[in-house]
Amino acid sequence: MSVNQTRSFDLEYSVRELKKNDPDLIKLFDSIEVNTLDPGNNYFKALTRSIIYQQLSGHAAKTIFSRFKSIYSNNQFPIPKQVLETDIETLRESGLSYNKSCYIKNIAQAFLEEPDAYDNLSKMNDEDIIDLLTKVKGIGLWTAQMFLMFTLNRPDVFPATDLAIQKGYRSYFKLSDLPKPNDMIKRSEIWIPYRTTVSLYLWGVLEGPFEW
Repeated sequence: MSVNQTRSFDLEYSVRELKKNDPDLIKLFDSIEVNTLDPGNNYFKALTRSIIYQQLSGHAAKTIFSRFKSIYSNNQFPIPKQVLETDIETLRESGLSYNKSCYIKNIAQAFLEEPDAYDNLSKMNDEDIIDLLTKVKGIGLWTAQMFLMFTLNRPDVFPATDLAIQKGYRSYFKLSDLPKPNDMIKRSEIWIPYRTTVSLYLWGVLEGPFEW
């Protein structure tokens, strides 16, 4: 069984280890507060939420997410079958774009076609989860990484393409330009297997505690 499957996320422990492994991060950890992570068990909801939140401010995304839920009875989050039975125009009335409405339907279809695979995501390693999720049109690497971090609480995820993390990295390491993802990944090798913790703190440099 892989490290990803057996190691759990522990914020305090990972900070202690990272301070020993890379003293350059000590100031980062001592000057910023972040929220710890709580696991989620509704994988369809988590992935749908991530689609809604793509490229939107937190306030706008929360509003659309609330409207999306209100489509369904008792404001309860729908199951995949309910989403497939909802027409695109109804979904769009919540504020979703046409593409996002289609992507959410794609996710619902995937959950219905491969229930065993999606029910057992927590038993898979990170790479296999990314491979499975990104086969669904609308789910890219970033969305899969958000799922790994905020739903499964995997400890070694580093979304180097995330603009807020890039900006935090640039600010903390006093770079003149935004860093290239490949350079960030190379620098992050010393942070393995605790890169989720570093990601949370880099988000916090300019944005404050990351809310998901």
